[in-house]
Amino acid sequence: MIEAPGVRTLLALFCAIAAFGAAPALHAQGPADDKVFTGEVTTSWGREVTPENAWRSYPRPQLKRDAWLNLNGLWDYAITSPDVVRPERMDGQILVPFAVESRLSGVARRVGPEDRIWYRRSFTVPADWAGQNVMLNFGAVDYEAHVWVNGAIVGSHTGGFDAFGLDITPYLRSGENELLIQVADPTSASTQPRGKQILEPAGIWYTAVSGIWQTVWLEPVPKLHIADVRATPDIDRGVIEVDVALSGWADDTDAVRLTASAGGKTIASTVIRANRHATLAIPDARLWSPEDPFLYDLTAELVTVRDPYAGMEDRNRVSYDARFTEREQNTYAAAQVVGAPRDHVETYFGMRKISVGAGPIHGQPVILLNNEPYFQHGTLDQGWWPDGLYTPPSEEAMVSDLVFLKKAGFNMVRKHIKTEPARYYYDADRLGMLVWQDMPSGGGEDQFVTGTSKSQAVLSSDTMAQHQDELTRMIGDFRAFPSIVMWVINNEGWGQYDSETLTELAKGIDPSRLVNADSGWLDVAPEASDVFDIHTYEDEPRTPERKSNRAIVLGEYGGIGLPVEGHLWRKSERNWGYQTATDEADYVARYRRKLEAVIRQAKEHGLSAAVYTQTTDVEDEINGLLTYDRARPKAPPETLAEIAAPLWEKGGDP
Repeated sequence: MIEAPGVRTLLALFCAIAAFGAAPALHAQGPADDKVFTGEVTTSWGREVTPENAWRSYPRPQLKRDAWLNLNGLWDYAITSPDVVRPERMDGQILVPFAVESRLSGVARRVGPEDRIWYRRSFTVPADWAGQNVMLNFGAVDYEAHVWVNGAIVGSHTGGFDAFGLDITPYLRSGENELLIQVADPTSASTQPRGKQILEPAGIWYTAVSGIWQTVWLEPVPKLHIADVRATPDIDRGVIEVDVALSGWADDTDAVRLTASAGGKTIASTVIRANRHATLAIPDARLWSPEDPFLYDLTAELVTVRDPYAGMEDRNRVSYDARFTEREQNTYAAAQVVGAPRDHVETYFGMRKISVGAGPIHGQPVILLNNEPYFQHGTLDQGWWPDGLYTPPSEEAMVSDLVFLKKAGFNMVRKHIKTEPARYYYDADRLGMLVWQDMPSGGGEDQFVTGTSKSQAVLSSDTMAQHQDELTRMIGDFRAFPSIVMWVINNEGWGQYDSETLTELAKGIDPSRLVNADSGWLDVAPEASDVFDIHTYEDEPRTPERKSNRAIVLGEYGGIGLPVEGHLWRKSERNWGYQTATDEADYVARYRRKLEAVIRQAKEHGLSAAVYTQTTDVEDEINGLLTYDRARPKAPPETLAEIAAPLWEKGGDP
């Protein structure tokens, strides 16, 4: 997030002196020498968190089932050396889903690269789940997790930002079951994707996050069940394209019934063979936008149909030759459903299109929303919390940020090199907030490309494979959310390698969104990237040079610091901003000067988007529109909205 070499030098000095005395954490357990500094402020929502109310919402809104069991709450935990096969005793209790280092976990202990975190709890499978398979689901665990049930290893997962599930059915017994999890997390001692986490936090680098940091839950499913529903809108044709994947192979009698509806009224419905594609017509579609975030409901049911090829001569050959053809589609659309659905999931979609096309400035393409030029006015959103770190204290807390930004005139957030619980994107969908989703950066410190670099980093094959795997899983997890309109592959060269290939990979997986190859600094994918993105922290933002084949954007600008007494993470000279305002009046004047430059760039040069740094203060960084505890805005949101209003004035739309 830095442009000037002088600031980078200063932050390097911050990092060198970062490991000074840490204050004790609230209810912290464990040795005194591994305490994490948990700050001097908390949020109002964090003060309301209890083991009974910690993250109770269904965690996967884009693939929802009725029956589930939330495992959030108090678990036993221990931190050991890597040679411990199983702890003989646990160190205490931890509140899941909050990371070990966080205040809300009740632990607030440092986790080093040689440490292993152990979690343990018991659970009983509800009696009415009998006859079904049981999935153990994790929203996210940072970073490498191994899972045992009743002493048997049931699976593992590597990657700190994506959801995963394990079928634990063969390992269950009647009555009480034991769940044991071991987690390793090297954080900045390794090359793993980790975003802003660092073992010695200072400046723009924040407290490391380890272990379980999103909801854990159990869910009953049939052995063969719906694993994925991918709905992609096409507003030009007035249809929704739907792919439905099951957990395994399907027979000819396995089918999926899809029903799209609005306000309880069915819009379209069809039956398809399982593991197939469908196209549903959405006539006179109501288009999704930040001004009108209208969502359609979609249900998918795994059903049994009478064998559509029964009695045919050479039945198996006919079935084989029909695969993935229009004949197969027509055959299953007319097939007779027998019995009750075996699996039922609920999801939703928005009819919207994001693209790049001609704008009002001749020769300079702009970003279009629903085929119309639409300026994206956003904030850099780090998504950190003083009490929960990576994990918001509650969904209400998370929503409050979006509500404030809407009130302040913003229509977009750039989710900066971290991901959020799936419900964040659901809330952005329903509230109407565009999202640029960054891939969390990785690489070693010496693999960070600088502003003067002329080539990209060199990484090992294993490191590249892990990065690519996590990129594809992030896109797979979030591609269903209409609010997400852009994938950002690299930020300021942090671990940047083979940018063009990664950009093409993202487009191949999800051609329905824009891809920003390189946000700031080394621009090496001019033919692949949809945008040209610069970072500018001068008092008045610089103007990106025009590009005939790409939209131009300010991926980062702003950075006005204003310390607010009583709302600082740490009372010290370490608090900083790119520029520092003296009071609210000076803050508003500086903000107005920056926005007036953005408005000129939009109207005169064809600028498509601008991302202001940033939504909130974070630890030692005081560049936020809000204080870190979200208790005080630096300026009234109505004032901020008034300043930005000319971006959308009639006759001057950028």
